[in-house]
Amino acid sequence: TDDVQAIPVESASIVSLQDEKHVGFQSMVEDILQVAERHLQKLNQRQRETCPASELVVGMQCGGSDAFSGVTANPAVGYASDLLVRCGATVMFSEVTEVRDAIHLLTPRAVNEEVGKRLLEEMEWYDNYLNMGKTDRSANPSPGNKKGGLANVVEKALGSIAKSGKSAIVEVLSPGQRPTKRGLIYAATPASDFVCGTQQVASGITVQVFTTGRGTPYGLMAVPVIKMATRTELANRWFDLMDINAGTIATGEETIEEVGWKLFHFILDVASGKKKTFSDQWG
Repeated sequence: TDDVQAIPVESASIVSLQDEKHVGFQSMVEDILQVAERHLQKLNQRQRETCPASELVVGMQCGGSDAFSGVTANPAVGYASDLLVRCGATVMFSEVTEVRDAIHLLTPRAVNEEVGKRLLEEMEWYDNYLNMGKTDRSANPSPGNKKGGLANVVEKALGSIAKSGKSAIVEVLSPGQRPTKRGLIYAATPASDFVCGTQQVASGITVQVFTTGRGTPYGLMAVPVIKMATRTELANRWFDLMDINAGTIATGEETIEEVGWKLFHFILDVASGKKKTFSDQWG
């Protein structure tokens, strides 16, 4: 409405739920909706602008992993991660519960002692959390993981960290923290698909890559999600859900590097608006 448009966004960016000017619940709701409308009008004025790949913040995640995750999709994601880091972009990998049993392979990649200590601190927090509940890490791998061929949590961990490539880890984030550096970053989140995804969004990702061997029904409303299948059988079955098929690595049709480059270009195309992920198409 004209009266709403006349009020600048900056004059009412925050609505206080306990503001004394609100008399009645409906008054507060109407105030919230008016502010939301002004913000929406401002957002609708945005236009695409050319920016370098170094402005990207790409989240890497896996869910419904199987025996092929660590040999097809995740290594290809790791190769693309290294390409993005070389472009100056920020790449974020996560999932404390999955990397815990491969932490000995991550700490040597820390860019300095401080980052290495932060990695260990996050793992220690997880161990203490389990101890408080008098439980252990035996819940991993999940029944679905086992059905997909993963024998134990170490296999799962080795496959999970493959998404990080070979770059040095420059920073470690606690849940919801924003990165202050560019490069490869470890964001300490739970492994639960939607919890990890939303916490990566809170940390500022602009695109996410999600690998799956079981066909996890997953997507995020806030950012595009590029889904990669670990097996050709899965990609063929869910042809309108999987954006990239990494199963061609297992069959010898493509190499890890070739699929990695394919993913790299696909990320750029999605970020540029040239391509739309199936996740976004389905909403």
